[in-house]
Amino acid sequence: MDRLIVPTRRLFLGTAALGSLGLFAPDAFAEELTKTPKQTEGPFYPTKLPLDTDNDLLIINDGINPGVGTITHLTGKVLDMKGNPIRNALVEIWQCDNNGAYLHMGSDNNVKRDKNFQGFGRFLTGSTGEYYFRTIKPVPYPGRAPHIHVKIKKGGKELLTTQCYIKGHEGNARDGIWKSVRDEKARDSITVEFASMKESKIGEVAAKFDIVLGITPSE
Repeated sequence: MDRLIVPTRRLFLGTAALGSLGLFAPDAFAEELTKTPKQTEGPFYPTKLPLDTDNDLLIINDGINPGVGTITHLTGKVLDMKGNPIRNALVEIWQCDNNGAYLHMGSDNNVKRDKNFQGFGRFLTGSTGEYYFRTIKPVPYPGRAPHIHVKIKKGGKELLTTQCYIKGHEGNARDGIWKSVRDEKARDSITVEFASMKESKIGEVAAKFDIVLGITPSE
């Protein structure tokens, strides 16, 4: 059974969270948006995908113990250059756990990896181009500022690989990959606020990362 097509309980929870956060009201787009810059995939795309690849990275299958970290609701839309939503785009994310370890055999401290953190997830966009993940707030590790890797696929083709950073984090200015984006508007487009959710009693945060692909509506 395809987990990307058949709705799960957690996907419905995600949809409810989207509504409660009020992040998908119609936007007034300019004629052309800032294209999300391409970033390196890096060495830590999972060497072997987990059995559970849904959009809730905190719980693996029907596990009881959640992954460790600040609970984060990562949302956004996949759009074309004119602001039109892109439907049926497969959004993949992967990131290190709270110990700085990836779901990858080459990760420096793989032996310390949080076995309860999924480390990788997927979401198929709907008619409004939206996606939703429940994950942890990214943490730094030696040489890198906190970030989440994002890949967009559609129709079997890879359209974009990029990374999402925490706005205002002191490590950004020392991160060579973040600094490699010279255009200020483009760099700002991958640097987003991870804001505390006032209604949360357990310190959850929310981040909105819209992804603009360099394609026109006719493509």
